[in-house]
Formats: sequence, structure tokens, C-alpha cells
Amino acid sequence: MSASLKTVLVYTDGACSGNPGPGGWAAILSYNDRERELSGGERQTTNNRMELQAAIAALRKLREPCAVRLHTDSKYMVQAFNERWIAGWQRRGWMTSAKKPVANQDLWEQLIELAAVHTVEWIWVRGHANVVLNERCDRLAVAERDRHRSA
Repeated sequence: MSASLKTVLVYTDGACSGNPGPGGWAAILSYNDRERELSGGERQTTNNRMELQAAIAALRKLREPCAVRLHTDSKYMVQAFNERWIAGWQRRGWMTSAKKPVANQDLWEQLIELAAVHTVEWIWVRGHANVVLNERCDRLAVAERDRHRSA
């Protein structure tokens, strides 16, 4: 992480009842002693879309380039960046190595654009493993999912 950039800790999570079904996402941003919670959802979505939406919302909220330590329980998102899956998808015209279209290309493109503004460290955390901010994010995402279930 760059010493000249503000370091922001971000925790994200998504929740979905059925896949597809009603879903929710949440993000918690922490800088110095301040925290900000973000959340939202959709009536008909997938868990992966909610995971991606949480990260997009968090990065979109930052007003200047930052060093971001983004924690998520989505191995899919972490591996896409850390193992450079995205570069392969783009090289193949947004096709997977199995020659199938990459799901959620619209959200991946937004996330890539937002991540390019910052120095992002993608960190996987085990879900439901008593990581305080991850657990809090989960509760927020589940509340949004439930709110959209009854909408």
C-alpha cells in the first residue's frame, strides 16, 4: 500500500435467497476512527451480483484515490483479481476459459474501472468465522435481502 494515499478498510458482503431471488448487499468503509455503512438490494438477482455490487458501491463512495484493503468472503471476486482471471476474460472477449460468456460482465466492467482509480488489495475472509466487520456486513446484506423479499 502506498504511504501517500489514505488507507481505507472495506468489508463487503452479498446475500441472496434462491439464486436467482431477492438479494442484498452491504459494505462497511473504515478510515481512521470513522465508519460508513452502505447497503442495498434487488428483488430478483444472484449472490454473485450482490457481492460485486457491494464492492462497486464501496469504491464508488471514495472521493479520491485511496489505498484500499477490501475484505470479502467471495473467493470468486478475490480470485478474479488476484489470479488475473479478468485479464484472460478480457483477452478472450469476455469469455471464460470454457468459452462461455462471463456472467455479470456489466458489473465486472464497473468494478474494474473503479478499482483502477485506487490501489486495491483484495483479501478473502472466511464467511461466518467471527470476523466482526464481515459478520456485521452479512447482517446488513441479509436485512436488505429480506426487505426486498417482501417488497
